[in-house]
Amino acid sequence: MPWSNQTGGGWQGGGGGPWGQGPQGPRPGNGNSPDLEEILRRGQDRLRRAMPGGSGGGGNATGAALVGALAVAALAVVWVFNSVYTVQPDEVGVEMLFGKPKDELSQPGLHFVFWPIETVDTVPTVESQIAIGNSQTRDSSGLMLSGDQNIVDVQFSVLYQVDNPRNYLFNVLDPAGMLQQVAESAMREVVGRRPVQDVFRDDRAGIAEEVRAIVQDTLNEYGAGLRVNAIAIEDAAPPREVADAFDEVQRAEQDEDRFVEEANRYQNEQLGQARGEAAKVREQAAGYKARVVQEAEGEAQRFISVLNEYDKAPDVTKKRLFLETMEGVLSHSDKVIIEPTAEGGQGVVPYLPLDELAKRRNTQPATSQSGNGTTATQGGN
Repeated sequence: MPWSNQTGGGWQGGGGGPWGQGPQGPRPGNGNSPDLEEILRRGQDRLRRAMPGGSGGGGNATGAALVGALAVAALAVVWVFNSVYTVQPDEVGVEMLFGKPKDELSQPGLHFVFWPIETVDTVPTVESQIAIGNSQTRDSSGLMLSGDQNIVDVQFSVLYQVDNPRNYLFNVLDPAGMLQQVAESAMREVVGRRPVQDVFRDDRAGIAEEVRAIVQDTLNEYGAGLRVNAIAIEDAAPPREVADAFDEVQRAEQDEDRFVEEANRYQNEQLGQARGEAAKVREQAAGYKARVVQEAEGEAQRFISVLNEYDKAPDVTKKRLFLETMEGVLSHSDKVIIEPTAEGGQGVVPYLPLDELAKRRNTQPATSQSGNGTTATQGGN
């Protein structure tokens, strides 16, 4: 069946569709939502009316107002972006009014300035480091001439931080570069007054402190706003071209030190032995002195006691001393002494065994007979 014969006719006759119905509007129950094409068409119309040169005088006025609003909003965003700033924890801010720095420093946090009449610069406050002299990169800034005309390659670092942010920003154009040049110049000055051994090992700490003082004084004169915390000498060595010769010298010096130590050790050993012998001789002399003194004192006391006894009984004491002395003298003699008698006789018994008495006296100690007044002596008859 042809479409024209459907109920309601065709699109042209009865306004119906191909199924006998015409185009229908929004149906009840679908929320009266507009068509997507309608929405797009309305947006395009509004945009054409808002743009300059659009249809209608009212459209031109609305477009100009919108452009002005957008420009003001953009300027406001730029102004806020430049007026609000943040200072990090390791920084301080220096605000400037018409280019002149303020006295107050901005601490870490969020701050606000009236840009563009006020601006701000941030300065780091943490400790920084500058390395001078690097043999790996063939940097010749560390080559220096020592006081004893030796070339030495010194590698050192400068540890510093900002002490005065305003001076740091406005007094010196390049504070870090200036610090590097001043530190290098000060190190050359100090090394040029010292022997090379002081740089190698003897007095590195003294050299570093002297360089730090010179650098700090120079920075203070320029008002750089920097404080040098320390100078660290990381390495000091001869140039590679003469390193072997310096190594030979170092080995010779080490041998010299070893020989000196061995000589000192031998000297201490010999000196200790000599001191021990001397102490031993002194002790022996002191002992001998004490013994002799004590013996002398004993003899003196014995003599005094004998003298006292002699004063009491001179004859008896004299006779006793005589007999004791003769006993001591004649006890080791092989002679027999016989006291003659008063009648002039021999006083010797013919059968007296004198030889046996002499032998007996040699084998046995002679006994002292103080009663008859004789020692191994034969009296009369």
